[in-house]
Formats: sequence, structure tokens, C-alpha cells
Amino acid sequence: MLSSLLNSTTIPLLEQVVNFTETRHGVLAGNIANMDTPGYHTRDLSTEKFQANLKEAVAAQHAPASSADKYGSLPSYGGGAANSSLDPYRNVKDSLKDILYHDNSDVSMEQQVNEIVKNQTEHNMAIDIMAAQLRLLRAAVTERVA
Repeated sequence: MLSSLLNSTTIPLLEQVVNFTETRHGVLAGNIANMDTPGYHTRDLSTEKFQANLKEAVAAQHAPASSADKYGSLPSYGGGAANSSLDPYRNVKDSLKDILYHDNSDVSMEQQVNEIVKNQTEHNMAIDIMAAQLRLLRAAVTERVA
């Protein structure tokens, strides 16, 4: 019951945004750390691919339930082969593994810092919304306002 309550919120979606922004932050920080390394090419994660996969996952989650899934069985996030077809966020997680290399063009320090700031803002927003959702759920469960 509690897991179906959590999955009816945006918490699973926000979890994917937080995971993506955390991973992207590491990649962007690596770019800054290696800016002066000879032969180093800046890297980035594709935000467009992540957003497209996230849209597909949300659409799949809101699609009509099949007969096997209509009694509230939830997707398993364990990563097993049998369970991966039930996980609507599987493709979103896969976009974290796909690091794109720029074609020998160097990105300036200002651009990297700008990307980190945008990424951090997105990360903080997802965390704030997730915290608000959890406060609302706690208030609903305990029947009191926090």
C-alpha cells in the first residue's frame, strides 16, 4: 500500500532526475579538473536523451495497465532480466551510461562552470520538490500538518 502511494507521486521521476544530475555533475567536474590535460576531450551526458527517455517512462507509467498489472503490482527496480521489462525508468537509467564526446572542440572554463550551475539548480529543484512531496505524504499518513 505504501509503495503504491509513493509510486502515485512524482517521487520516482524526481529520483531519476537526481541520479542523472548527480552523475552529470561528476562528468562536468572531471572536465574542469582535466581542462589542462594534453589530449583530453571534454565530455557530457546527453540531457536531451535523458529527457526523452524520461518522457517515455512517464508515458509508459500512465498507460493503461495490462491485466497482469491491474492489481497494483509495481515495477521492480532490482535490475534483474525478468524485472527490467517492468521498470518504466530502465531506459532513463541507461542514458546515464552514454557519455558523449565532443568532436575535438574544447569547451571553455566559463561554459563548464555554467553547465555545472544549471545542473546544480536542476538537482536542487528536484530535491526540494521531492522533500515537499515526502512532507505531504507524511502529513497524510500521520493525519497532521508538519
